[in-house]
Amino acid sequence: MMMNHPANELVLISCHKIKLTWHERNMCITTESMKSLNIPKSVRRVLFRTLNTDRGLMWKAAGDMSYVGFTEDGARWLVDNTDIKLVGIDYISVAAFDHLISAHVAFFKNDIILVEALKLDNVNTGLYMLHCLPLRLVGSEGSPIRCILIK
Repeated sequence: MMMNHPANELVLISCHKIKLTWHERNMCITTESMKSLNIPKSVRRVLFRTLNTDRGLMWKAAGDMSYVGFTEDGARWLVDNTDIKLVGIDYISVAAFDHLISAHVAFFKNDIILVEALKLDNVNTGLYMLHCLPLRLVGSEGSPIRCILIK
């Protein structure tokens, strides 16, 4: 594997710089949000640091259904208009609560790897190398992982 190859670079996007659309329960990543990012065609992996981090949602005892996530149309736009193969987000689901099934299906039908529940508190927007270290679980469709970002 070529560790310094540009395809191994990742873009971390702070959603504070894009317009999140108020959608049903709270702000969501929609088609409009995705269009405003102007993600370069060469980007293959992207992490989204959203209001979930600012609100400390990952550290609350109870789940919060008002978290920021992808709507179905936002997920489809990403799939249809970019070459991204990995999407990460700072809460337990990449999909908005009211789009749990449809947004996940849009990603999975196109072999997009999803990385959820990222801790991005002290990470700034920019280019990084991302390393995901999964547990080896036989017969599982997913795994807990340790993610390492290198600037």
